[in-house]
Parts: sequence; structure tokens; C-alpha cells
Amino acid sequence: MATMPEPILRNPAPSRAPAAPAIAPPAFTLAAAGMVVVGAGLLAWLAWDYYVDTPWTRDGTVRAYTAQVAPEVSGRVTAVAVADDQAVQRGDVLFRIDDRDYRIAVRRAQAALDRAKAALTNSRAEAERRERLSDLAVSAEVRQTYESQAAAALAAYEGAQADLDKANLDLERTTVRSPVNGFVTNRLLQAGTYAVSGTAAMTLIDSDTYWVAGYFEETQLRRIRIGDGATVALMGFPDHPLAGRVEGIGRGITDPNAAPGVAGLPAVNPVFTWVRLAQRIPVRIRIAAVPGSLHLAAGMTATVRVRPATPSPGSAPR
Repeated sequence: MATMPEPILRNPAPSRAPAAPAIAPPAFTLAAAGMVVVGAGLLAWLAWDYYVDTPWTRDGTVRAYTAQVAPEVSGRVTAVAVADDQAVQRGDVLFRIDDRDYRIAVRRAQAALDRAKAALTNSRAEAERRERLSDLAVSAEVRQTYESQAAAALAAYEGAQADLDKANLDLERTTVRSPVNGFVTNRLLQAGTYAVSGTAAMTLIDSDTYWVAGYFEETQLRRIRIGDGATVALMGFPDHPLAGRVEGIGRGITDPNAAPGVAGLPAVNPVFTWVRLAQRIPVRIRIAAVPGSLHLAAGMTATVRVRPATPSPGSAPR
């Protein structure tokens, strides 16, 4: 029986061992780790500086002084020269009051002044004539009487002059002008309305007095000084930060526990002994300049960040 030849076994190719991973030099690894640590530390420092060390608050409000305009004389309004939200300059006419009665009053006061002047001239002439007479022609009592009459005539003349000045002033006040540079708001009258002296007719926002009130926690006040620079970011215009400067720090706020309650006793609110809330103190920020394209309005919300000034050598620490 024939036998099959055994297959010739060939030596397989020797398997190659996997290449060992390259090992980075120790110096490079340490440098990379150091850069990561330094970067993390820098980010932590920046976060600490922004949120803790640098005083800032989101609770800021744009404010401005207002001037309530009220006529100083009463009368029918004949014309209103402004509208709500209109810009005005100091001295611009706001509205006019019917001046006919006041022109008549001026003429009457002028006539009274003329009468008083004539009486004064006559009284002085009579007193001077008695003064030139001898004691045999006129007694001292008569001279004193005419001198007193001349003094009374002088007083009457000065009173008539004052009445004329007042009449002219009232006539001038029939034209009401803007006392400030700003914007008209809350206009309450129109032509034909009867304006009453002392009753507010409109309000003007003084555009020269805009400032920002930033309400900072009391724990931040130790790092704020008058004169420090500040950056104001309006909620409506976050891309247009305004430069400012700390102009004042509030000296007091309302204490709710001081208000009397029932039976006149102090109304003390309960608190948790382990929770202490920092009070917020108003800090006044003067705005350096407002761009003309920026619509600034009192009541806007702002974020305020104060940049504490670097203390000079030898100065007291903050």
C-alpha cells in the first residue's frame, strides 16, 4: 500500500513583537504639567480678582435730578411750546399764560407810581418852604409836620415803585421758561387749561445731572474710595461701557427694625443666627461723558465695577 508523502513544513516567519510606546522626555512632561498648573492658577486669580477682590454689583440704577415746573402766576394757558420727551435748553419757552390782566396791572402800578411821585414832589417843596421861613412865621411843630409828610410821601413813592416792580415781574412770569437743560416728561397741561400758581404743570429731567447709584454690599466698601474709577455697563447697551468715578458713598440706609409696630413697640424681624446678610449701601458714580448715540434714561439697570486706585507709597492701606 503506497503511503502519502508527508507535507513539507515550512518555518513560519517569526512574529514581530509590538513596538514599545515612545516615552516622552521627563523635562517636557514636567513643563506641560507646569503650564497647566500656572494656567489654572492664573484663571483662578482672575476669577478671584473679578468676583471677590474687585468691588462690583449688578444692582445699579441710572438716576438724575428732576425739576417740577409750576407757574408762578395763575391764568389761562394760551400756548404750549413743548411736547413729552422733547429736549429743551435752559431758557427755552415751555408755555405761555394769558398776560392781558397782568399788562393792565402794570399800567395801574405805573399810574400809582406817578401819583406818588407828584405827591412826594409837592410834600418836599412845602417842607423846604417852611424850612426857609423864620421862627416868627412858622413854628417848629409846623416844620416837623411838613417834614413828616414829606417822609411819608417818600415811603409811599417807594411802595408804589415796589408795586410796579412786582407787576412787571408777574407779567414776565406769564412766559414760563425751562430752568435746566433736559427733557420734558409728564406734561399735564395744554392750550386752554387754567394754570394755577404753584401747581406742577410738567417735569423736566436735568440731563446735566445723570449719575449711577450702585448698591454694593457692605463687605465691599473697604475697597472703595471716593475718586476711584468705575466702569458702568448698561443692561440695554452692554457693548457701550461708560467711564465713571466714585463721587460719594452713602452714610445711611433705612433700618426696618426701627419702625414701630403694634402698640408702638419695635418691629424686630426674626433672623437665623447662622445666616448674616450683608446690607447694600448706595455708592454714587458720576458719569464722565455720555455718547450722543446712547439713549440714557433715568431708571435704567446697570452693572457697576469699581477700579480701586493703586495706593501711593506711604499711604494708609485700604
